[in-house]
Amino acid sequence: MNRLILIVNAFFAFIILSCSQAPIPEDFSAYVDPYIGSDYHGHVFVGANVPFGAVQLGPNNAQETWDWCSGYHYSDSLLIGFAHTHLSGTGIGDLGDLLFMPVSDDFNYEQSSNEPYPWSALYTHDDEQVSPGYYAINISKYDVQAELTATERVGFHRYNFNASGNSKLIIDLAYGTGWDALTQADLQQEGDNSISGFRYSKGWAADQKVYFHSVFSKEIKGLKILRQNDKGINTVEIEFEGNGELLVKTAISPVSADGAKNNLNAELAQWDFDATKAQARTKWNTELGKIKIGNTDPSTKTTFYTALYHTMIAPSLFDDVNGDYRGADGKNYTDPGYDTYTTFSLWDTYRAAHPLLTLVQPNRVNDMVNTMLAIYDQQGKLPVWHLHGNETNTMVGNHAIPVIVDAYLKGFTGFDTEKAFEAVKSTMLMDERGLNFIKEKGYIPADSTVESVAMALEYAIDDWCVAAMAKKLGKTEDFELFAKRAKYYENYFNKETGFMRGRIADDSWRTPFNPVHSEHRADDFCEGNAWQYTWLVPHDINGLIGLFESETAFAEKLDELFTTEETLNEGASSDISGLIGMYAHGNEPGHHIPYMYAFAGQQWKTAEKVNFIMNEMYTDQPDGLCGNEDCGQMSAWYVLSSMGFYPVNAANGVYVFGSPLFESATIELPGNKTFQIKAKNLNKTNIYIDSVTLNGEPYGKSYITHADIVKGGVLEFTMAAEANKEFGQATDSRPKSGYE
Repeated sequence: MNRLILIVNAFFAFIILSCSQAPIPEDFSAYVDPYIGSDYHGHVFVGANVPFGAVQLGPNNAQETWDWCSGYHYSDSLLIGFAHTHLSGTGIGDLGDLLFMPVSDDFNYEQSSNEPYPWSALYTHDDEQVSPGYYAINISKYDVQAELTATERVGFHRYNFNASGNSKLIIDLAYGTGWDALTQADLQQEGDNSISGFRYSKGWAADQKVYFHSVFSKEIKGLKILRQNDKGINTVEIEFEGNGELLVKTAISPVSADGAKNNLNAELAQWDFDATKAQARTKWNTELGKIKIGNTDPSTKTTFYTALYHTMIAPSLFDDVNGDYRGADGKNYTDPGYDTYTTFSLWDTYRAAHPLLTLVQPNRVNDMVNTMLAIYDQQGKLPVWHLHGNETNTMVGNHAIPVIVDAYLKGFTGFDTEKAFEAVKSTMLMDERGLNFIKEKGYIPADSTVESVAMALEYAIDDWCVAAMAKKLGKTEDFELFAKRAKYYENYFNKETGFMRGRIADDSWRTPFNPVHSEHRADDFCEGNAWQYTWLVPHDINGLIGLFESETAFAEKLDELFTTEETLNEGASSDISGLIGMYAHGNEPGHHIPYMYAFAGQQWKTAEKVNFIMNEMYTDQPDGLCGNEDCGQMSAWYVLSSMGFYPVNAANGVYVFGSPLFESATIELPGNKTFQIKAKNLNKTNIYIDSVTLNGEPYGKSYITHADIVKGGVLEFTMAAEANKEFGQATDSRPKSGYE
C-alpha cells in the first residue's frame, strides 16, 4: 500500500511539475542570417548589436568604395579591425568609429608603417560566425580568436591570443568608413586597465563627435603611440602581459567621455561575455517574436526573419543612459524625458519602415517623433536625413512629415500635437531646396534646380500630409492651402507622352525628352527616370488615374512599366536595380507601384507582381537583396508584403492587399492583443486572393485599415490558382485617395 501511494504521489508530482514548467521560447534568432544583403549592392551591417542600439560593433575591410558603405562586403577577404559604429544599407558611407584590431606579439609596426593598415589580416568566411548580437572570427595570421557582442551603448570584445608572447591591441582613431575623415582625436590611459578618448570627424555628417571609454580585463603593460599628427593621436598599440583571454568593454557617448564611462557602468558592470551574448540574443528574440509566421519552408523563414532583423538596426539610440544627448545645433542637452534617436534615412524609411514600426514597435514611435521635433527646434526645420547630430540634407523631400503625421493620424499621443503641426507646416513653408518655386509657380523649374521633378513630387506627398493633419485639427485655411499644393504633381504630367517630365521657367516642357535616359547634364529625377517617377503619387492615386484617358489606360500604362523592353544606358545609376521592365524594385520611389492596380479594380495584378517580387528579388543568399537596404526600407517592404498588405500612402493608415506568403502570421499588439493573418489553400500556384473574411465575417474590400488591425482579430484570405477578377473590382471595395 505504501509503495502504491508513493507511485501515485510521484505520478501527480510529475504532472504538476510538467504543467508548471513554462514552454521553451522560440529562438527566432536562429532563422536570421546577417550575411543576407552583404553581397551585391545590399550594403548591410554585419556584426554584433542589439535592436536599435547605439553600438554596431563589427568587422571592417580596407576598401572604401560604394559597395563598402557599411565597412564590410561579402566579396572581401581582408580584415583591418572592428569598428563600433556602422551604417546599414545606405548609399553613402560614414561612421566606422573606433577601430580595434588584436595582433600577436610578433607584430612590428615599424616594419610596415608605410601601409595604411599594416596590421590587416586575410580571412575566409569559414573563419567567421555571425548571428544576431554576436560575431566571431579566427584571425589565423595572429592566431587570435575574436568574439564580439554588445549592449545598447557598449561593445564587448573577447579575444583569445593563442600565439606565444604578449598580447597586443591596435586602436585606430583615424579610420572612418568611406567618406568619413578624422578632424581631431585623443586617447589617454586612465589607471591600470582603462582608456578614454574621443574621435571627431567630417564626412557625410559634417561635425560628428563620438566619445569612448574602454576597460580591459588585464592591466596595461605598455601603451605606444604609433601615429600622431596635428589632428591628435591617430593610432596606438596597447600591450598586455602574456597570451590567453583578454576582455575589452568599450562604451560610446555623443556627449562626453564621462558619459561613456557612465554608460559602461550602467549597462555592463560585469565581465561575463557569454551572459552578455545570451542577453543580446534574448533582446533580439523578443523583438523578432513580435511577428510569428507559420508553415513555411526554412529558406523563406530565414528570408523573413532576416528582413525583420534588418528593420531594427536603424534608427539607433543617440543618448546616454541618463538621457543626455548632442543636439542638431551642436549643443549638449540633458534628459528630455524620452530616448533620442539618430540615423533617420527618411527618404527611404517613411514609405514602409516607419509604418511597420507603428505596428511592431509602438513603444518607440513617440520617442522618434519627439526626437524629430527637438531637431526642428534646434535647426529650424524637421530632419531630412539626420546622422549623429548632423543634417545631411540628403535626398529630396521633407519626409519627417509623413512619419509625424502618420503617428498622429494613428492615434499616438505622446508628443505635443500643436508643436508637431507647427513643425510640419513651417518646414513646408520654407524657401530652401526648391520650396520657394513651389510657392511662387506651383512647380520647380528644371532649368533652376537639379532633380526638380523628383523633388516636387516628393513635396506634394508631404503637402498632402500637412493637409491631412490640418483637416483633423480643424485648421480649414491650412487644409485648403496644402491640399491645393498636394495637387501640384499635375503640373508635371504630360498627357502627350503619358509621363511626368520637367518643365522650365517659361512653363514649357524641357526638351528633348526620353523617359529612360536623361538627355540633360542636370537630371530631372533622383536615382530614377520618368518610367519610375510617373507613379510617385501615392497620396492621390485616384487623381493620377484621372490624368489618363481612362482607368483602362492607366492600368495599361502600368502593364507597360513592367513589360517594356527598353534598357538603361551604361551610365545609369546603380540604384536603378531589381528591374522588371522599367519597374526598379532596388530603389524606394517605386515600392508602392505594384499595389496601384488595386485602385483601378485589378487587385489580381497586384497579387501577381507582388508574389513575383517576393520570390525573385528576395532570397536567403548573401546577394539576396536587389538594391541598397537603406536602413530597413527594402526589408520592411518584404515584411509587410509577405503578410499580405502594404501602406501605399504611408500616412493614411490604409494597407492594400497583395498576396500573402505564409499560411499564418500573427502580430503581437499592445494590451495582450494579436492580429492574425491566415491564408487558406495557400501554395506556390495559389497566389490570388479569391475571398476574404475579417473576424469570420465576409470582407469584400481589397484593403484594411490600421484601426482595424490594432483592434486585434483574424484576417483570413482564401487563395486560388486562378485570378478572381471580381475581388476588389467594385468601386466601393477599392482603396481610395482622400482625407478623413
